[in-house]
Amino acid sequence: MYAALDLGTNNCRLLIAQPTRPGQFRVVDAFSRIVRLGEGLVSTGRLSDDAMDRAVEALRVCAAKLSGRSIRRMRLIATEACRAASNGEEFLARVTRETGLDLEIISRETEARLAVSGCSSLVGREARSVVLFDIGGGSSEIAVIRVGENRSNRLANHITHWTSLPVGVVTLSERHGGRDVTPQVFAAMVSEVEGLLDAFHCPPLAQEAPHEDFHLIGTSGTVTTLAGVHLDLPRYDRRKVDGLWLSDAEVTAMQDKLLAWDFAGRAANACIGPDRADLVLAGCAILEAIRRRWPSQRMRVADRGLREGLLTDMMADDGAWRRNRIRRAQMQGKTERKG
Repeated sequence: MYAALDLGTNNCRLLIAQPTRPGQFRVVDAFSRIVRLGEGLVSTGRLSDDAMDRAVEALRVCAAKLSGRSIRRMRLIATEACRAASNGEEFLARVTRETGLDLEIISRETEARLAVSGCSSLVGREARSVVLFDIGGGSSEIAVIRVGENRSNRLANHITHWTSLPVGVVTLSERHGGRDVTPQVFAAMVSEVEGLLDAFHCPPLAQEAPHEDFHLIGTSGTVTTLAGVHLDLPRYDRRKVDGLWLSDAEVTAMQDKLLAWDFAGRAANACIGPDRADLVLAGCAILEAIRRRWPSQRMRVADRGLREGLLTDMMADDGAWRRNRIRRAQMQGKTERKG
């Protein structure tokens, strides 16, 4: 078994899995909790005591899940909140003391590559260029991918340009307000993100490629929430959301619907809930800026990300799928000999 833990600005997530067919794995155990580690970070530059306490409590649960299993390899990462906070390293030392977990703060480039690795199976063979984005709590990673005739087994090898915007759903909503979002406030959020994207020098894609060869892939709570609202799910269902295609018109319609709802209306929706009701429109603003920069007729929704990227990379590095293939061949040979 392999384990991956991602401590972000908003969420703490754990995934334990076993390799199955090449490039795939079976989830053995999973954990996710909203901890809002980056709450107040924009104004103070530090992780608050309450936020750290919430995160440590969630990490204790993760440690308990890991301790009861035989894990071949694990990788435990922390992202933007710990990168940006003046007491980020101090907090992770506390995590190690109190939970036994040793987390590493990864770079923004590593974060972008892991997001791509985690979504590799959602990029079809017909795709020639893709813009993949991960809207986080404290930062948003964007990777431009061009796939030629010789596609590598690791999609991250096809990244031609990438950037990390120092803005996410938590930071943007804290700056502009996330509870009562008027069209004017929403426009101001979009404008801020567009300004950050202006500094990202990348050649245009959509104009060069046929529409069917280019699309967006979004991996974040924002896009999965939009998908759940679009499907009108009575409760969030990953199986129905992961891999879903949304047309450009459908994404616009969902954003308009959320903008028309007040905070109570958003909180009452089963796919948003009170924990995300003040963050989802900030995420939509980041998404809108990305869509304006890279117009596309369709977007694929990914309910996967850094944890899946970590697992995929570890299993590939270990040759786990190759070992499985050899074992299957040996078992098949024994069966045939018995027959």
